Amino acid sequence: MNNFSFHNPTEIIFGRDSVKKLGEKTRQIGERALLVTGGGSVKKIGLYDKVVDSLVEAGVEVFEISGVKPNPRISLVREGVKLCREKEIDIVLGVGGGSTVDTAKTIATGVLFDGDPWELFTMEGEPDKAIPVGVVLTLAATGSEMNGNAVISNLETEEKLAIHNPASYPSFSILDPVNTFSVPKKHTVYGIVDIAAHIFEQYFSHTPATPIQDRWAESLLKTLIEEGDRVLADPEDYDARASIMLTGTMALSGLLAMGKVEDWASHDIEHELSAIYDIPHGGGLAILFPNWMNYVLTEGTEKFAQYAVRVFGVDPEGKTEKELALEGIKKTREWFNSLGAPSRLSDYDIGEENLEIMAEKATSRGALGGYKKLYKEDVLKIYRMSL
Repeated sequence: MNNFSFHNPTEIIFGRDSVKKLGEKTRQIGERALLVTGGGSVKKIGLYDKVVDSLVEAGVEVFEISGVKPNPRISLVREGVKLCREKEIDIVLGVGGGSTVDTAKTIATGVLFDGDPWELFTMEGEPDKAIPVGVVLTLAATGSEMNGNAVISNLETEEKLAIHNPASYPSFSILDPVNTFSVPKKHTVYGIVDIAAHIFEQYFSHTPATPIQDRWAESLLKTLIEEGDRVLADPEDYDARASIMLTGTMALSGLLAMGKVEDWASHDIEHELSAIYDIPHGGGLAILFPNWMNYVLTEGTEKFAQYAVRVFGVDPEGKTEKELALEGIKKTREWFNSLGAPSRLSDYDIGEENLEIMAEKATSRGALGGYKKLYKEDVLKIYRMSL
């Protein structure tokens, strides 16, 4: 295990009707809030009125910006930054899924940045300032509710990039599993895959002597497998929704990465896909990740064999380490398929036409990954494996 420093300042407020605490928590920070929402689902499920009522009752003046889309756009971030400056906003509230939360965090960062918000994603180094952020989560997926990460797309340049800002950790995040009851099946599936992918990126590592982090990761994956089936069978199973929601939050809270070298190549490779084709992030990851697993297996089978036995219960009797590893990868694909996730780029009508361009862009800042270093030709091979 490597040396590390861990700090997570986000307060998690979890459970039924927890949105009632939103006004109180917001008012402790400031009097003027920017409410960031998506395409109207928060109104359809009745959450919008509860949010506004709680804020108004607490004496918070509410300003709004809506229209956040999956693969959230830098154009809306620019509008939000402008509004925050004009109205002297004290706190930005993201009410929705990961795209909404990432938009809120980037707006909060952009307010204190002297330049265009897109420069935050292309400059050297990381930003370190932001006005406060609060979250009311409606989708279990990205884990953005408990970290300082944000991913934003620029349609003009066909780029999808990430930043990390320690100052943009949400001050608080309100998680009520009931708000995920109405999430459509396909988005529930994409969320489960995204959570699993976050765990994989931290689990598959050559850092030795990390049994605690490994066991945490394996237990989260087993929970996803078990509770995912329950949620798909009954979308209003509160306990199953709660377990998946908390798994998503813990998966990217920093716990699993403590003292480890992480990978994140598959996310970088997928970002190029969704930057050009605007496909769901979880769908892209479902296609790519098992192919990444097969490709990097040459760098070491031990961790993959451990994964097969501990997560999927593969019987090790009479099998070599590589045979176990390959069976675990096969089980991963079978799991994604059983959820109804896509398995080929052709499922999104994606062919050869942009693969080389995407591989070039994915590696434009250097080799990807920690488990195996991936260069342009490696990324191109993974894309072609995924056709």
